[in-house]
Amino acid sequence: MKGRTINPGHAEGEAIVSREPIGFYGGIDPKTGIVIEKGHELEGQNVKGKVLVFPCGKGSTVGSYVIYGLKANGVGPAAIVNKETETIVAAGVILADIPCVDGIDIEHIKTGEHLKVDAANGTVEKK
Repeated sequence: MKGRTINPGHAEGEAIVSREPIGFYGGIDPKTGIVIEKGHELEGQNVKGKVLVFPCGKGSTVGSYVIYGLKANGVGPAAIVNKETETIVAAGVILADIPCVDGIDIEHIKTGEHLKVDAANGTVEKK
């Protein structure tokens, strides 16, 4: 799958997929990497070391710093893949230096699949 580079880098790992937008501020605990947003389809799951796949971000601009905090605390995702990366997620992945690609048809990706992300070239490959 070919998309657009948001932040270059390479990563691979197990996909954790949300069909709902993710709000990082108040949605993911930056100390544990666990999704804490009540009622979110990923509530209780951990993003640590996974390829986090979701349509787009939502919420406060503080979310950028939460993404940075996840990485700084060693509990961040290996990479982020979006349908559309908005400014909150874009700023966060750049601050945290997390590989990120958008413009991907995420409907074809399922939780548990192994993904290889080459964000330098804007590609996401199922392994």
